[in-house]
Amino acid sequence: MIAPFRAVAHPWLCDVMGHLTTRDYMAMFDDASYHALNAVFGWSGSDAEAGGTGFVDVRHEIDYVAEVRAGDLLEIRARLDRLGGKSVTFVYDMIILGREDRAARLTAVSVCFDTQARKAVALPEDWRSRARTFEGSSPGEGQS
Repeated sequence: MIAPFRAVAHPWLCDVMGHLTTRDYMAMFDDASYHALNAVFGWSGSDAEAGGTGFVDVRHEIDYVAEVRAGDLLEIRARLDRLGGKSVTFVYDMIILGREDRAARLTAVSVCFDTQARKAVALPEDWRSRARTFEGSSPGEGQS
C-alpha cells in the first residue's frame, strides 16, 4: 500500500449541497497520482521536462461511496493493480480519516509517454523492476 496524499475538505472545495465537488475529487486524485508514480517508479514531473518521459492518463473510473463534507480529513491510498508493457493501472482509495470510511475509489490507467515524440513508449526496464515490488499491495485494507 502507498499512502501518497493527504488533504482537508475545506468549505470552499464543497458545492451548494455541502459536499466535496467532483472537480476537487479529481484534483486530489490527480495530486495523489504524482506521489504514487514517484513512490513506484521514482518519477517526478520534472523528469518529464528533463528526460522527455512522462505519463498520460487514458482512463478513469470513479465510484463514489460515502459523502465527503467540509472539515473531513482525507487520505488517498494507492496500489499498483497492473503493470503492462506501456501502461500502468493504479487503484486509489480516498479514506475519510477518523471514520476510516472509503469515500471514493478511482481506477486509473496511465500510459508511459515520450514528451518529445508525443507517443506511447515502453516502460523502462529499471522502472518495471522497481515497480514489481509494489504489485499486489492493497490500499485501505479492511475497507469495504
